Amino acid sequence: MKIPTALPRSPFRQSDVARAGVSSRTLYRLRDAGLVEQIARGLYQRMDSQTEDLDLVEAVMRRVESTICLTSALAHHGLTDAIPARTDIAIPRGKAAPTTAPAISWHIFDADTFTLGRTEIPLDGTGRSIGLYSPERSIVDAFRLRGTEGYEIATEALRAWLRQRGSQPAALLEMASKLPRSRGPILRALEYLA
Repeated sequence: MKIPTALPRSPFRQSDVARAGVSSRTLYRLRDAGLVEQIARGLYQRMDSQTEDLDLVEAVMRRVESTICLTSALAHHGLTDAIPARTDIAIPRGKAAPTTAPAISWHIFDADTFTLGRTEIPLDGTGRSIGLYSPERSIVDAFRLRGTEGYEIATEALRAWLRQRGSQPAALLEMASKLPRSRGPILRALEYLA
């Protein structure tokens, strides 16, 4: 059995290939023959094109606005030694958190401030990208949500960020002024660490 040329190299949904003329029956036969792998509920990939971070791929395929946040974003930026057990993904309020693999922790952020400090990074081998909050936004969020995330994570990240070249406390305070419950704790932490 050969893989149809309509099957994309990057992860795909059953509906994606149905539009390209590949039937469900053919997709299941490819899966049973070991040519296609089901990576999550309703998501597939060709066995000859393995994707490295399936959790991020699943997140962005379920919610295109998915953004790496909190401890996961801090770890991405090298601002914490903590290795999150689950990937922290933010979506704007008003969107329902989808059912996904247990390795994803969904967070609902205010839609008005959702894009502050948000950039996109490519997901290798997929042709897709996922949002990522900047180091400043990630630190502010850690202080803002210190009740659930832990004060130690926020302080550790701030300390690491201050050691980096080019770190500007003014940029951090500007970001904090746009998000609730964070400016005061950050000012106190900066005074303590100075």
